[in-house]
Amino acid sequence: MTVLAPMRPMAFESYITAAAAAYAEDNVAAGRWPIEGALERSCADLADSLPQGLATPDHYLFEILDGADGPAVGILWFGIVTRHGLRSAFVYDIEIKPEFRRRGHAKRAFEAMEKLVGALGLDSIGLHVFGHNPGAQDLYAKLGYRVTGINMAKKLGSGAVPAEPGAIGGTNP
Repeated sequence: MTVLAPMRPMAFESYITAAAAAYAEDNVAAGRWPIEGALERSCADLADSLPQGLATPDHYLFEILDGADGPAVGILWFGIVTRHGLRSAFVYDIEIKPEFRRRGHAKRAFEAMEKLVGALGLDSIGLHVFGHNPGAQDLYAKLGYRVTGINMAKKLGSGAVPAEPGAIGGTNP
């Protein structure tokens, strides 16, 4: 059984460090950011998104547990966003530790999140997935998420060079 437990402060500190590196790497790999300054930009984005850390209003950060008393197998972060007067949930991040992947934890975490989002009175959930992550795209499609738009880019000349996994700030969470 997969359980969502409110993220503990110590887990939050570890998460933010790993998330900053992973987000920077994803943006460099996608060709959106140059490698120079990517980690700093990622840290700034996270600080802007969570100015009060775990206490940031309308943001929900969870540790994904393998059972009520089981180990933490990943994290899930969603928030409430308001666009054009409509409130909805937005998944900022989900990460399952490599050794726990392909066991259904992400699927069950999303199912638990959907119940929480419904209890908050919201009727939709959005998310972003990088184009270079077909595994996540497949999972979201299986969970009923549909593509609502596609951003595309073309680098001219000597643009950003994709980073190797773990090249910016260490390993992914």
